[in-house]
Amino acid sequence: MREDVAQILFSEEQIQEKVNEIGKQITEEYKDKEVVLIGVLKGANVFMGDLMRQIDLPVTIDFMAVSSYGLSTESSGVVKILKDLDQSIEDKHIIIIEDIIDTGLTLHYLCDNLISRKPKSLKICTLLDKPERRKVELKVDYKGFDIPDEFIIGYGIDYAEKYRNLPFIAALKREVYEK
Repeated sequence: MREDVAQILFSEEQIQEKVNEIGKQITEEYKDKEVVLIGVLKGANVFMGDLMRQIDLPVTIDFMAVSSYGLSTESSGVVKILKDLDQSIEDKHIIIIEDIIDTGLTLHYLCDNLISRKPKSLKICTLLDKPERRKVELKVDYKGFDIPDEFIIGYGIDYAEKYRNLPFIAALKREVYEK
């Protein structure tokens, strides 16, 4: 697997430092409140697992699985909900946890869908952001790192369901996904 890595962008230590920082920020901003973290599967599960342990508040979690990529490296723009929430979010403080925001089309759809369920508040948290690829306006409330327009793997992020277990975030060699 590591032979497919073009370049390590963020080490395990850098990631943990950023996750701790975001956790403290959320703790401060939601003091005396309960939050619901909604992880967007599958990529955000590692980030969310680490992040929730850094939030010193009552936290509940839920997950959604959405797809706009399939096995491609480009978003189709057509969003499908593959797994919906198990609980109501009405009158709750919601933070969507994403691994990476690219065009923003999937997350924009997801936000519209969740807002229709009448949460008390809705914020977005992402570990990685590619702002130059954005096709829709999004307010990202908590952000780890801006990244270049590279195909990223590791720390929960995959290519064709592989590489999620790498402890760092790296760029994938082009020859791997341009086959």
